[in-house]
Amino acid sequence: MPCLSETPLFASPHTPAACCQLLQFCGGKDSCYNMMQCVAAGHQIVALANLRPVESTGQTDELDSYMYQTVGHHAVDLYADAMDLPLYRCFIKGTSVNTGRVYTTCEEDEVEDLYCLLKLVKDKEGVEGVSVGAILSDYQRIRVEDVCRRLNLQPLAYLWRRNQEILLKEMISSNIQAIIIKVAAFGLDPDKHLGKTLDQMEPFLLELSEKYGVHICGEGGEYETFTLDCPLFKKKIVVDSAKVVLHSADAFAPVAYLHFLKLHLENKGESSDTFMVSSCSCELSCNDGNILPSSEEDEPQKILPVIWKSNTKHNSLDFTKTFGSSGKSLRGYQWFSGFTAHFLPSEGKSTQDAAREAFSSLQANMTSEGFKLKDIILVHLYMKSMKDFTVINSAYVAEFDLCSPVRVCVETLLPDGVLFCIDCLVHKYDIATDDMLHDEKLVMHVQSISHWAPANIGPYSQSIKVGDVLYCAGQIALVPCTMQLVSGGIWTEAVVSLRHVERVLQAMSQNTALQHVLAASCYVTNSKYIPVAHSIWQRKLRECKKEEDSETYNDVATVCGMLAVVVISHLPRDAAIEWHVIAVVDNPMQRKHFAMKMLSEGFEIECESVESSSASCASISVRLSLISPSTSPPNLDGPLHDLVVMFRQAVEKLSEDCNAIPLSSRAFFKEDFFDAQALQTADLLKCILEFNRCLCKITRFPKKLVVSQDCTNILNKSWARRPQL
Repeated sequence: MPCLSETPLFASPHTPAACCQLLQFCGGKDSCYNMMQCVAAGHQIVALANLRPVESTGQTDELDSYMYQTVGHHAVDLYADAMDLPLYRCFIKGTSVNTGRVYTTCEEDEVEDLYCLLKLVKDKEGVEGVSVGAILSDYQRIRVEDVCRRLNLQPLAYLWRRNQEILLKEMISSNIQAIIIKVAAFGLDPDKHLGKTLDQMEPFLLELSEKYGVHICGEGGEYETFTLDCPLFKKKIVVDSAKVVLHSADAFAPVAYLHFLKLHLENKGESSDTFMVSSCSCELSCNDGNILPSSEEDEPQKILPVIWKSNTKHNSLDFTKTFGSSGKSLRGYQWFSGFTAHFLPSEGKSTQDAAREAFSSLQANMTSEGFKLKDIILVHLYMKSMKDFTVINSAYVAEFDLCSPVRVCVETLLPDGVLFCIDCLVHKYDIATDDMLHDEKLVMHVQSISHWAPANIGPYSQSIKVGDVLYCAGQIALVPCTMQLVSGGIWTEAVVSLRHVERVLQAMSQNTALQHVLAASCYVTNSKYIPVAHSIWQRKLRECKKEEDSETYNDVATVCGMLAVVVISHLPRDAAIEWHVIAVVDNPMQRKHFAMKMLSEGFEIECESVESSSASCASISVRLSLISPSTSPPNLDGPLHDLVVMFRQAVEKLSEDCNAIPLSSRAFFKEDFFDAQALQTADLLKCILEFNRCLCKITRFPKKLVVSQDCTNILNKSWARRPQL
């Protein structure tokens, strides 16, 4: 269990990325090692903070708390002397009142005691960050992050989701001298194991983990520790005497702890002031020597010459009339598109005003349809220029606070006078359908800096799970611990950003990996990066096949559907590549896959659909490619009609089993080949498909592709079931 009752606080940074830190410190191994990680990252510890039980309660050792470790709190004063740092302490007056997945301020909750403590220290010491020793506990991380958000403090959780076996070895090799101070799990004996050191316990903990699934680092509350010495201590703690207190005499898993009777400090030699922490795990993985392209994969993409332009200007599409809604599905899903921010400097309106008006329009339309902004689970934000990102994001922040939706943000080709466009997926159950089995909504919104995956750099969540479907935010190749774009070029960026996707999927639902992806989009900023994206995607899927070690994964790519790679002008942070996926927690090998091709007047049409094994959702991709260049403008009426026919065949094939009805669509079309007005009025998007759509003009496609119609990146239950008659 992570120790949250005492916290290190940090001050003036030695490096640009560092900040002034407070250490929330209970004396356990996790908080001590995370403190070492903070110092290794360039942060300076300036204070310790600790919460302790109220003496009058009589429960002065073992407090029944969801948040805090209190065993050993009598000895916390020694840590201030051992580290030569000021210690701030407050009492735990509240209890565990708000125990939901999302924490909101509750006056009587014990979390508010932490808020008061950290506010006190921030006012006194001017701290900027908080060290958090959490490894797996979302409950504690969410509450610490909520407190830090309200106080404008940066939580640092460098142990978050680390492999516990490796982590324990690192702690031992980093000279953390900690003893077992509490046991509460099957296999742990108070008489045998209390007072034992980590290195003495490591082999036995590994054995318990293999046999009974015990968390090696005690994340399930199996045991707690007390640190006697670590390289940051100027003095070490010596236990003179202690007694065993039996808290619960369970026959199989007795709960007992050590109560210290007498301790003292001893000076350490000067050589003890230095320490070594293992090299940053995310820095090493982001600069993996295995990230090397093969010669044939790195050949530049041949650019298809412009062969046809519409006589209609691209700006002719009236973006004031593009708003649309799909109507609500039986499972509570609805798709909205066409929310547009208009901006013309000549009108005297600022960029910020235009953004605010657009988000106000979004909120008004949500309200008119019976939704709130908190019901939005996925947002596509298409910007005319990334230079406006900061201004637009500030307006976005003002609207989206708690439970922010996942977001994909790219710069694309928008008409003059259009600042950005938004489309979004909304989910909410009606009272009328309350008798139906509701899908639980889970949100992952990690704000702590760690070695795991990038913290949120904006008001969005990493992932939202509704029922069996996972919606992930777009991922770029930021180094998690520095939040800076990784160096090394497109190959490194492609691998690292896709690794972030994998880690988010796995964290959101155990054993979920890339083979569970139902739909994947990849945005790149140069046509030369297209083969890189395809190569990395296929390579990672092959790795999934090897891990499964199953012959049924013969063609693992088919269970994931088509990867859509499109070239746009810019991405956030000047990244070269961004991945966006929707996955389903199902059995990928039982998915239904359908694919077909046809030729039509000099074009090739490809269609592919994948239905989840649970039949809860499906994806369809249709693509139109020019077979060979032509000197005369092609007639697109026939190919577009055939494309629609093929799409409808795919829908009908799905409907045989699940009565599928398309809810929404995104169409990517190539710059200088089509214009938006032509597609807007074409049978493809208006007359035949008869459902909500989003048009995205891009710069390039792979090979000779000119249109990609995508009905995948839009929804869980992307298909609403018709009632059975």
